[in-house]
Amino acid sequence: MKAAVVGAGPAGLTALVALHRAGIDTTCFEKGDRPGGLWAYGAPLSGAYRSLHLNTSRERTQLAGFPMPSDWPDFPSHGRIGEYFARYVDEMGVRERIRFGAAVEDASRSPGGGWTVRAEDGFSGKFDVLVVASGHNWEPRLPEPPYPGSFDGRQVHAHDYREADELAGRRVLVVGMGNSAMDIAVESSTVAERTLLSTRRGTRIVPKYVFGKPADQITSPTMARLPWQVRQPLTHLLLRVAVGKPENYGLPAPSSGFLRDHPTISDAVLSRLTHGEVEPKPGVKALDGDAVVFSDGSRENVDTIVWCTGYRVTVPYVDSSVLGAPPDQLPLFKRIFHHEHDDLFFIGLVQTTGSAIPVVERQSEMLADHLTGRYALPSARRRRADAARRHDAAAKRYGENKRPHLRVEFDGFMRELGVEHQKGRRRAAA
Repeated sequence: MKAAVVGAGPAGLTALVALHRAGIDTTCFEKGDRPGGLWAYGAPLSGAYRSLHLNTSRERTQLAGFPMPSDWPDFPSHGRIGEYFARYVDEMGVRERIRFGAAVEDASRSPGGGWTVRAEDGFSGKFDVLVVASGHNWEPRLPEPPYPGSFDGRQVHAHDYREADELAGRRVLVVGMGNSAMDIAVESSTVAERTLLSTRRGTRIVPKYVFGKPADQITSPTMARLPWQVRQPLTHLLLRVAVGKPENYGLPAPSSGFLRDHPTISDAVLSRLTHGEVEPKPGVKALDGDAVVFSDGSRENVDTIVWCTGYRVTVPYVDSSVLGAPPDQLPLFKRIFHHEHDDLFFIGLVQTTGSAIPVVERQSEMLADHLTGRYALPSARRRRADAARRHDAAAKRYGENKRPHLRVEFDGFMRELGVEHQKGRRRAAA
């Protein structure tokens, strides 16, 4: 069997290692010149900025089969994570399996199964299976529709931001309330003439440390076995004790519960807000030459806007008719297995409340067992029912407009993958 894996970020690398270990002839295609994906600072599709660090703790991020050094800090830098994946590739003996500088331009499925893959380096070859592991944080998404008016200054998406020096002496507006927005607003506030932070909706900001420990090690995985409706008020109480209400910092009140949205993690932004170095503003209403008009009617002069407005989810190298739905709406079984094609698989097409790295490792192990006959899928009916149940539960919890197909809760999904893997092994043995 020959397998093509697209992408050499964490998802692609764990897939490559798992399939290689299983004895499958695997080729990994990567646009950049080194492994690591997002963590390969300066690579073509990486949106990493110079100060980027993990937002989830080392213990909750590392691969089970390849732990990070125990003397590393709780929240390592992008440089260390890039080094970590480079060592992973070498120690697992798969570097020669990766074609660098070889972005996949087209992956075409043959009528009877199998794939022809063409890459930008001139490669063209046939494979029995295709593993889509190219991630979904590399095609910037700007506000749609665009805000009315025009802007005379500089506009940049967070994906193209690299370091604070770009903002020195400028009047900066950061738009968004995700992790990148918090980091960039903090950095801007140390060098810019003025830094504004605009958000349409409120969110709860979680410090990296709570009561002296990484926050993700306090509430999880112990509490994760409780229903989220039970955990949510407990989490709200913990955050209120630790940092207070968002409104105390000039931010809007959250529109939904903490466990019904993606967490925003930052130690520094609350301090910068209380010192007046970052000024909170409501949502943008319009652009007005050298200024921005906000939803409360206020108008502020700015010369730089940093849009921290997320990413599109795309798989441009596979025809949409083969996918059957937009990538962020694909109803995959365990976010791996396509309902129609038994030679098309996905690793890392998830949006998790924790780190995606342990998730993709577990998905990759399940896929390798499936391709070698050690894991057997349940019936098609059960797979479809499981995907539908997962979508409905996520839509009820997060909202239909929050990509419910992609949403998974870290601890619960890790446990779910482990249970299903064992069930599938028993099915295969029978």
